[in-house]
Amino acid sequence: MNWSFLTDLLRISLHAMVPITLTAVGEIVGETAGLFNIGLEGILLISALVGALGAEAGGPIVGLIAGMLIGGLISLMFSVINTYWKGDQMITGIGINLFAAGFVAFGLIKLGSPGFHAVSQAAQIPKLQTPLGALSPIIFVALVVPFIIYWFLKRTRAGLILKAAGENPEAADVAGINVNLVRLLATTFGGVLAGLGGAYMSIAWFGSVTKGISAGRGFIALATVVFSGLNPLLALLGGFIFGFFQSLATWIKTLPSKPIPWQFVEMLPYIVTLLVVAGAIGRVRFPKELGKPYKRE
Repeated sequence: MNWSFLTDLLRISLHAMVPITLTAVGEIVGETAGLFNIGLEGILLISALVGALGAEAGGPIVGLIAGMLIGGLISLMFSVINTYWKGDQMITGIGINLFAAGFVAFGLIKLGSPGFHAVSQAAQIPKLQTPLGALSPIIFVALVVPFIIYWFLKRTRAGLILKAAGENPEAADVAGINVNLVRLLATTFGGVLAGLGGAYMSIAWFGSVTKGISAGRGFIALATVVFSGLNPLLALLGGFIFGFFQSLATWIKTLPSKPIPWQFVEMLPYIVTLLVVAGAIGRVRFPKELGKPYKRE
């Protein structure tokens, strides 16, 4: 057995799972409280660019913080529109995605490199040497965060408050819980995690920004949420599965003689996404008031 092949495949899979897992876990927190945000693709895209610019201006840690801040800010605006202003969550999410596509494309033109911007080595997060090879430290963050969020949702009073805001906001309101504030904080936190995933792509994985760097990962994260049934631990598993298929395509590209076209393998994450959504939708129980603005009677 070729162990180097297995370690290479595992290493690439771990890197590929990070943005999907972080974004999906953040979305689980927001959906548990009653808001769903399909603008994750746009958040990943914008935070990748902002994270790269922040890293080049102040170092890699500044870049990660900048990505998290812009992700949180976008989600905060999304939350305000859809809680206090009673907006349509679907339309707002689509608006984020459309804005991000234009903003990043325009930003890359202004940087003098239409469609592509290379991040200097000094601005990238240094990798750690492990038995699997060089791994980004953000991988370990992505492995730990789902366990923390699982504990938070299942074992803490704050987690119960989150669930109440999504399941029965009227009862939560009667109990003295500010439902809209809970939803706002939950969704903003989800945006911070998505922003971390976006900044990770540009300064800890690819080392560059392109106008298509998100490559559907925001939508795959939404499919992972469906697959997980709002369970952060299953979201970690789903993120790894999708990351594995992406890494498999990357590995096949490097083979001198390709047993099957790598383009076909690269389609697999998206095919799996469709199968997961088709198989899980209707079976997964989401919060009863998910997607519905809360209006106090």
